[in-house]
Parts: sequence; C-alpha cells; structure tokens
Amino acid sequence: MSILLVFETHSTSEDNERGIATGWLDGRLSALGRTQAQELGARRANDNIAAVFASDLGRAVETARIAFDHTSIPILLDWRLRECDYGALNGASSAQVHGRRMDYLDTPHPGGESWRQAVERVGRLLPDLALRWQGQRVVVIGHAATRMAFAHFLGGRPLEELLQAQFIWQPGWEYTLP
Repeated sequence: MSILLVFETHSTSEDNERGIATGWLDGRLSALGRTQAQELGARRANDNIAAVFASDLGRAVETARIAFDHTSIPILLDWRLRECDYGALNGASSAQVHGRRMDYLDTPHPGGESWRQAVERVGRLLPDLALRWQGQRVVVIGHAATRMAFAHFLGGRPLEELLQAQFIWQPGWEYTLP
C-alpha cells in the first residue's frame, strides 16, 4: 500500500507581500492569505483526507487551522517541515536570500543550514508517515524546503534543478509515497 501525499504551500504571509524571506521566523498570514487558507479548506473538503501535517512555524499553523479546524481531520505539527533556516538572514529581503540560493546548496547560511540539510531534514518525515498512514491520503502544509524535498525524494528531481527553478504556485502537488 502507498500513501497519497498532497503538498500545499502555506498561504500568503505579510512577509511574502513585503518581500521578506521569513525563514525560521513565524510570520503571519495577510488578509489575502487568510482567504487562500479558507479556499484550501474548501478545495480539499471532499478529498478523503485522513490527516493534515503542517510545519510548526506560525504561517503554516495558521493556514492549517483556518483550512481544517472546522473539520474532524487531525492537524499534526512537525518541526521537520520548517522552511530552510537562513540563520542570520531570517527576515532579510527575499531578493537577498533567494537571489543567492545556489551559494547555499551545500554551504549553510550564516548561523543556519544549507538547502541540502533542509531537504534532508524534511525527508526524514517520509518514513514516519508510512508507519501510520498507509493506504490513506494526507495533506502536508509547508514551505519551499518542504516542496523541494518532496519533488526531490518523491519526484526524482535533482536539488540543483529545484533551487534554480522559478516558483510557480499551484493548488497542491500530489505525490505517491510507496
């Protein structure tokens, strides 16, 4: 049996709108983000979701709660789903942080982690999902590092390619976890 994993990014945050790379800071959803979170809940209302896993950072928690608190679906928070830790650059401008992503593929951000370390951290969640959720559909709400980890481990894409690709939002990415 396999697990159908649906990845959703956290909804738009105030920092997203201001061009800030929040990293390991909590952040808060903007008005647009709260509307997007409601739309996420409506979009997934009839998807037979067994559980929702979310990063424990504020913007992902807020997205999960707005989307799913009114349901009986359990919301489980996991620190491994956090964004890349930009260290001293948490809260810096997005242009500064994301304009130099490849510089931090294997070299940690000052006081933080590398993209490869972040992707490996997220990847450690996958075997744990298999312990309890076989044959079920789960939603995971996270960040760029979460999306890259799933595309890398479940989609077979090289991390170098993922770091260089422009992010294009879509209403969820679906993966099968064997």
